[in-house]
Amino acid sequence: MACPICKKPTNTELRPFCSKRCADVDLGKWLKGDYAIPAPDLEATDEPESGMRDARAAKPH
Repeated sequence: MACPICKKPTNTELRPFCSKRCADVDLGKWLKGDYAIPAPDLEATDEPESGMRDARAAKPH
């Protein structure tokens, strides 16, 4: 298995990374949001998402 940061062979103690430095680089990417999954802007659309608003309005409390 190769280190996801530098592609060197991994260290069994730091797996999947090869060094503490690469593990820290990866942590920094998570903290900065580099691994964020893009999502559609819900405010830009006027349609309710998959009918959830309609279901809530029709359901008695």
